Amino acid sequence: MPSPQSEYITLISNDGFEFIILREAACVAGTIKRMLDPASNFAEASSGVCRFGQFNGLIIEKLTEYLYYNLKHRDSKDVPDMDIPPALCLELLVAADYFDV
Repeated sequence: MPSPQSEYITLISNDGFEFIILREAACVAGTIKRMLDPASNFAEASSGVCRFGQFNGLIIEKLTEYLYYNLKHRDSKDVPDMDIPPALCLELLVAADYFDV
């Protein structure tokens, strides 16, 4: 019998910052959704902990903000743009591609 999945999961950056977020918000990102899928047999699916050695805490924090922003506005029209610092644009673009958002 499969164990029930927690409502929250943990994202860990390469500099050790931990972000505990709703599983529903995390699954907005295709990469995380696939990692957490019980059928994937990834360790993250059973532990609920996703480690990202290539991204620092600032990038994971912005990713987390976006995941909640997307979840909040998923059925809305005329959604305002998120505020993204220009200095982070390139790193966030790479992260968006990696996380499939």
